[in-house]
Amino acid sequence: MTALILNLSPTIELTDEQFFQLCQNNRDLRLERTAEGELIIMPPTGWGTGNRNSKLTQRLGNWADADGTGLAFDSSTGFKLPNGANRSPDASWVRRERLEALNPDPARFLPLAPDFAVELCSASDSLKTVQQKMQEYIDNGVRLGWLIDPQNQQVEIYRLGQEVEVLRSPTSLSGEDVLPGFVLDLTQILS
Repeated sequence: MTALILNLSPTIELTDEQFFQLCQNNRDLRLERTAEGELIIMPPTGWGTGNRNSKLTQRLGNWADADGTGLAFDSSTGFKLPNGANRSPDASWVRRERLEALNPDPARFLPLAPDFAVELCSASDSLKTVQQKMQEYIDNGVRLGWLIDPQNQQVEIYRLGQEVEVLRSPTSLSGEDVLPGFVLDLTQILS
């Protein structure tokens, strides 16, 4: 099952508040909104992807807790990107100083792009669509992004101002200068 995309414009143009309320009223759905106002309804993943995403989020969260310089988020966290899109990466991280400078309402979507974002491609995802989403993250200020693709046994690394790097069957990934000291062991995530 693939994502359902509803083109609401020009008939309906949801405000940020209306989109937020729509998400709150439909908590069993995973909703995103493109910069053009399209509403994306994403299906739940299979248990294999769910387990991989759990390990990914756990490992990032454990590192973030120990490091203390930022906060890690799971796939249920909404971000309002500078281009107007509302996105929810599978895992993400934001520097604590950026959060403190904004002092955002913790009950609302974060009004910024994360510093780091990960998308885990499931069997039902269109690789091209996820690649476009990763590029959108970078275009909106994400400094480092990983597209983990278990089906093709590869990882695409997205960096601000650089070409995409493709790694075939890597065993680990480095958080580089964005997440200093974070090394993601891909055991049970890529396999």
